[in-house]
Amino acid sequence: MDKQDLLIILFDYYEELLTDSQKKYFIDYYFNNLSLAEISENENVSRNAVSKDLKLTKEKLISYEEKLKLYDKDKKIRKVIDKITDENIVNELENILDE
Repeated sequence: MDKQDLLIILFDYYEELLTDSQKKYFIDYYFNNLSLAEISENENVSRNAVSKDLKLTKEKLISYEEKLKLYDKDKKIRKVIDKITDENIVNELENILDE
């Protein structure tokens, strides 16, 4: 998995821990495929400000995962779920993980 894919996954886990501007810039850059120049123009801030904010956001996402390990734990739990044969239990556990 490349770093961009990992950042997008981590964003899903830790989005609520980011500021509004960090969320906005990240979504615009990674999901809406806007350039730094386009984001800076839309938000009336410098391109450098967007770049710094995105860099800080990436660092935060990685730091949160290093400390909380939610993505890592999720992967491990899903591997265990794959081994369970009772479909009712599998469905219940997957529902809990997807909340």
